[in-house]
Amino acid sequence: MSFKIFRALSLAFVFTAFSGFDLNHVTKKGFPYRKAGLTDRQAAAHLLSRFTFGARPDEVDQVLKVGIEKWFRLQLEGRRSDEALNDRLKSYDALTLSNTEVLAQFPDGGEVRKMVIADGFVSKDSIALLDKGELKEKLKAYREKKGLREERELFRQFINQKIVRATYGQNQLHEVLTDFWFNHFNVSITKNQCARFIPAYERDVIRPNVAGKFQDLLIATAKSPAMLVYLDNFSSMGINDNFGNRKNNRRQLKANLTADQEKKLERRKKSQGLNENYARELMELHTLGVDGGYTQKDVTEAARVLTGWTIYPMKEYGASANIRKVLDKIGEENLKSKGFVHDGDFLFAINRHDPNEKTVLGKKFKSGGYQDGVQLLTLLARHPSTAKFICKKLAVRFVSDNPPQTLIDKMVEVFNNKNGRISEVLTAIVSSSEFWSAEAMRAKTKSPFEYAISSVRALNADVKMPYQLNEWVTRMGLKLYFYQAPTGFPDRGQYWINTGSLLNRMNFGLAIASKKIPGIAFDLLALNNHHEPESAKVALSIYAQLMLPERNIDPTIQRLTPLINHPTIQKNIEEATRKEPVVSNNDDLMMNENYTAGGPEKKEHIKKSFGDNSLLAQVVGIIIGSPEFQRR
Repeated sequence: MSFKIFRALSLAFVFTAFSGFDLNHVTKKGFPYRKAGLTDRQAAAHLLSRFTFGARPDEVDQVLKVGIEKWFRLQLEGRRSDEALNDRLKSYDALTLSNTEVLAQFPDGGEVRKMVIADGFVSKDSIALLDKGELKEKLKAYREKKGLREERELFRQFINQKIVRATYGQNQLHEVLTDFWFNHFNVSITKNQCARFIPAYERDVIRPNVAGKFQDLLIATAKSPAMLVYLDNFSSMGINDNFGNRKNNRRQLKANLTADQEKKLERRKKSQGLNENYARELMELHTLGVDGGYTQKDVTEAARVLTGWTIYPMKEYGASANIRKVLDKIGEENLKSKGFVHDGDFLFAINRHDPNEKTVLGKKFKSGGYQDGVQLLTLLARHPSTAKFICKKLAVRFVSDNPPQTLIDKMVEVFNNKNGRISEVLTAIVSSSEFWSAEAMRAKTKSPFEYAISSVRALNADVKMPYQLNEWVTRMGLKLYFYQAPTGFPDRGQYWINTGSLLNRMNFGLAIASKKIPGIAFDLLALNNHHEPESAKVALSIYAQLMLPERNIDPTIQRLTPLINHPTIQKNIEEATRKEPVVSNNDDLMMNENYTAGGPEKKEHIKKSFGDNSLLAQVVGIIIGSPEFQRR
């Protein structure tokens, strides 16, 4: 059978297969999985499939040892010791930096050019005469002299830490929720101005609030430099004639202007004024939903409420530094008395705020200050449309692509009664019959990231070079932190399932099981207590049970059996990994002393990784590439 026929056969079976709560009270009462006919082991496996990035070997037993309800409560609390994870994260020094430190240590190319000229390293006239190669060398030399670092190093560390956390974190539910809420409040590295703020955004804004009150999370994102820049609210401003002597100054200015000059001044005021981008996405994507009952007038009025919500200047050079000097000279107490609010990297600039009365969703805002913005965000967080929108989105993430309305109604009731506390809404999900129903079992399709991480977790792998996994996740259709639209990645299976993506997933399964992905180490025999299966058919049965815990594997075995003894399987593996992602992370290379990018050393590393179990690797690769493994 040719490779094309093998691939067609593989795709055929893939497409066929895809065709008011109190937690302590619930813990005593127990989750209603037995009413759905599930055993304790099946219930534990279902919880792991939805609230982690995939079960590790023997993790079903660990959940049962703790107790299903208690395990879920501990995951909601998110306080399990993570020393092993923290040890792995120690080398990522950039992830502990403040936004100010990041800007100072990781200037972008344009900023470095300005610094080179300002420091007299290269004159303004001569820099224009340099060709690209010469300019690159000059900028590199300046970075080295000043101890400056490349932006790509920051982003590489950031992407690596996500993979490491998802793979090794003991507080798996918090990792899953961090992924969910970042996607909900999406910001993108593709927008250069906000890119360097994104690591701190996830660390300080998203991660600490994933299981708390939705209102707190919403306000935190609204004040974050990443969000303020991504959706342009940092530059949105109104005219505040009540600030200082500006009103009198404006009158004096106008008295000395010609009619044409006055018209130009008004046009400039309008062009530099209100920006509605954030207010629109705040209502459509973050809170109410597209059918949430707001109008364009509400968007405009909300944007006026949020004028003056901007960033406290952080840079030590340029216009930002000059503004900061002025603010520092005025002093914190004087700023506060004048109506300014400085909170970390956030600044409410009263002089840029429209102080006039506004009306949003029928509510009037009159104070003309920072509290108007807080009240607006609180109004939106507690709005009935928000409860419906957020609860449905959570149900789609944790239950099914088309969750039953009965479940959403239960979640909405809890959201409203418990002030939007996310942990209570999640408890409502697992306390419902809908979550444990046959329709919900294995109803979700893993995203490329979930698929890759669940694979290394199922293999109990040692991920020494996480960026190599990122290359494959990107190839399968999900480029971490690079989704450009504020919607975030879709959370429905149909978005991920197409001919190209399925082939890439199958290729990934074959590649990882055959140790063709550098820096991913594991022992297949150890998963089976070092017992080598007698045949490929026996291996298929044993390892399907190990990697698909508590599932009915008979249909999967029936589908996969024709593939395991395929005469060209080794050729298929070579085809799957022919375009192996290049190693582009020096930090990763240092973690594996036996690996060198390119050359004979690279081939030797791969050769050593094969071991004597190529047939077993082929079987496991086919299991990972199967549609059943791609479900959660």
